[in-house]
Amino acid sequence: MGFLDENRLLPAEPAQRAVARELYEAVRALPLVCPHGHTDPQWFATDAPFADPAQLFVTPDHYVFRMLCSAGVDLAGLGVPRRDGGWFETDSRKIWRLFAAHYHLFRGTPSRLWLDHAFQDVFGAESRLSAENADDYFDRISACLARPEFRPRALYDRFGIEVIATTDSPLDDLRWHKKIRDDGWHGRVVPTYRPDPVIDPEFEGFVANVERFADITGADTTTWQGYLEAHRIRRAAFRGMGATATDHGHPSARTADLPKPEATALFDRVLSGAASPGEAELFRAQMLTEMARMSIEDGLVMQLHPGSRRNHSSRIMARHGRDKGFDIPGPTDFVTALKPLLNAVGLSPDLTLILFTLDETAYGRELAPLAGAYPALRLGPAWWFFDSYEGMMRYREMTTETAGFYNSVGFNDDTRAFCSIPARHDVARRVDCAFLARLVASGRLDLDEAHELAPDLACGLARRAYKL
Repeated sequence: MGFLDENRLLPAEPAQRAVARELYEAVRALPLVCPHGHTDPQWFATDAPFADPAQLFVTPDHYVFRMLCSAGVDLAGLGVPRRDGGWFETDSRKIWRLFAAHYHLFRGTPSRLWLDHAFQDVFGAESRLSAENADDYFDRISACLARPEFRPRALYDRFGIEVIATTDSPLDDLRWHKKIRDDGWHGRVVPTYRPDPVIDPEFEGFVANVERFADITGADTTTWQGYLEAHRIRRAAFRGMGATATDHGHPSARTADLPKPEATALFDRVLSGAASPGEAELFRAQMLTEMARMSIEDGLVMQLHPGSRRNHSSRIMARHGRDKGFDIPGPTDFVTALKPLLNAVGLSPDLTLILFTLDETAYGRELAPLAGAYPALRLGPAWWFFDSYEGMMRYREMTTETAGFYNSVGFNDDTRAFCSIPARHDVARRVDCAFLARLVASGRLDLDEAHELAPDLACGLARRAYKL
């Protein structure tokens, strides 16, 4: 007997709940298509057991430790390593107890939904986590992790995953993807080309990264044309390992389409290491257009994730490094920023550019109108801070009337937390079924159309948009 409400997130009004429930029952067991995320391919390559509950649920999950940090909990006490070699907790039971003692902080948050779902449905917990039952939880999950059916490949099958994409640096040798392929395992784990380390002049070690890029590809990355050729070579290698998409985590959505002499001079400037912040931004802008042109050439779907002011706390960055919960949303312009790229290639039938945002004000004002006009554009799902019941519902409310459903790409879980993947998809399916039920109840959608849409929103649109 579980402790979760089986009707969670479905409408309270009885007639709408009945329709939503009917739709949800039709899609709840459909395969999970995971076209964008940050799971580690090594998990699937080696199929080694996960270490322990703290290493699985706490230490790698920035959603978890950012909330605990907001309550004054030291990240080192949660087992997050320090760059300076200083002390950090290594006793996983102590980390788990600290997490459990603060579990109340997650009330009403999507993290609570994901964690409770994993605790109940994956590990069989029968009551909510608390300080009082922390050790029982730890022992239960530890005992499960020691069993073969809780190894990564077995969980892949149990979760009903059809395909899962990782996110990989162009400097990655893709050894784990090669091992998965060579093992002959039936699971489909594909890489995604994330070129930020060799595209962003403000990325740590950019110049050295470009030099290493040359070593990997054999291209002369000291020249503009050679540098672009290195990207083509590396993209081809990723495609050879099953990649269907690229991903770009730029601070803004700015694009540019410079004449070749100006682009060449700008490249020489950034490669010298002397580029100003404005020149760095212009180079990133130019490279988005270059990546779009390459996507037309090779067919890779392009994703843009702008608007995150990353590593906001200089102290946390210095002590613990990147991606430690201090990436903060900021306002993002799309209409003006994307115009150079869209003027160049936005009408191409061979380009798919999926746009994400951390600026909800852009949904109705900019993103939905853009995607409702340009054939190259699609709307990515509610992302990061808005990967939640309210965030997903606002996303549908602000985009559907202008862009429709079919200019969106369904759902992706975008997570490092493997055991949260089925929970995240379940939340999305419940929310979408609730939204469709509202349209049916208000006469804006026929029930048979809702039954066609629900599986598309669950997995069909993602399959098609990402060419999976």
